[in-house]
This record gives sequence, C-alpha cells and structure tokens, in this order.
Amino acid sequence: MSRRQPPLLDLTPDGEFRQPVRPPWATRVAAWALVVAVIAGGLAVAAVAFWLALMLIPIAIVAGLVAYLAFRFQLWRGVR
Repeated sequence: MSRRQPPLLDLTPDGEFRQPVRPPWATRVAAWALVVAVIAGGLAVAAVAFWLALMLIPIAIVAGLVAYLAFRFQLWRGVR
C-alpha cells in the first residue's frame, strides 16, 4: 500500500478551480534577465573559443612547414 498524500485541489467555495498566483513583476523581470545573461555568457564563451581557433591557424601552418622542411632535410641527408 502506498503512503502518498492525495493530490491537493485548490477550489473556491463555488467549486471552481483557483488560478495560480503569478509571480511579482520584479521576479519575472529578474528571470528574463537571468535567461538573457546566460545566453550572452554562452555567446561570449563561443566567441573566445572561435577567436582562439583563428589565432592558432598561423601557428599550425608554420609548424607544418617546419616539419615538412625537417623531413625534406632528412631525406636529402640520407641520400649522401
């Protein structure tokens, strides 16, 4: 047997359901401000990650060029 409480129905004396109480205006504004802040923070993190990836492209190209030249040097030295 379950020991759960039965659901609570909030009724008026006429037998109609009561409407839920809306939170105050300031609470609704604060909730929307929090949503906007989280979205803006996510966009900022994505922008920094994209900027970092773009800054690493020239470094990767130079590293590839150095590796290619080192490989070609090893081949040239091995021929002699």
